[in-house]
Amino acid sequence: MRFTYIVPRLGRLRLKTMTKPLAVVLLSGGLDSAVCAAVAQRDGFALAALTIEYGQRHAIEVQAARLVATALGIERHLLLPIDLRAFGGSALTDDIDVPKGGLEEGVPVTYVPARNTVFLSLALAWAEALGARDIFIGVNAMDYSGYPDCRSEFIHAFEQLADLGTKAGAEGQRFHVHTPLIDLSKAEIVRLGHSLGLDLAMTTSCYDPGPNGEPCGGCDSCRLRAKGFAEAGVEDPRAR
Repeated sequence: MRFTYIVPRLGRLRLKTMTKPLAVVLLSGGLDSAVCAAVAQRDGFALAALTIEYGQRHAIEVQAARLVATALGIERHLLLPIDLRAFGGSALTDDIDVPKGGLEEGVPVTYVPARNTVFLSLALAWAEALGARDIFIGVNAMDYSGYPDCRSEFIHAFEQLADLGTKAGAEGQRFHVHTPLIDLSKAEIVRLGHSLGLDLAMTTSCYDPGPNGEPCGGCDSCRLRAKGFAEAGVEDPRAR
């Protein structure tokens, strides 16, 4: 992908063409994915954003993803419908109550079976079609809900799969799955978003929002978000 910049030189204008590497970013509209996208831009990547509409209970996040993509100036934003309600097995895609009694031990019922494997596979397919070799995902293994597909071991295994299971990989072109938030606390993610000038009011985290998108305040994701903002010493604009 090419971008043309006007650069002043000796009182005249000259055109300078610079090339940025293209990356696919998984953009859910949540806090982590938005900060992840902003980090990718900071690090010099041009972005193609992929948002999966998977029949999630908290579909308000798709609207948030649109806001974030627009704010970051991402021109190529793909909304892809894959209805995982056909499988069920999760409080986010089935008729199962979202727990609101505190952070759960182990893998909670809000875990969507193989979600990040499915999402990364779709991002990989699009990246290969676009000629991109970089994928960004905002997984976090510190302040998270115990999901097994948010761990670095999973990401490394997926990179191996990408290299083995694609035409590009067979031809020696390596894929890199970037996880810039994986070792950060939620407070550090909040601070990072602020340092990058990201308006966190655009993002949503609640698993069981009200009819107008208002957060429930009791689900695991709401609690983790509140903890992160509190520890960062920053007011959450979504909690106002």
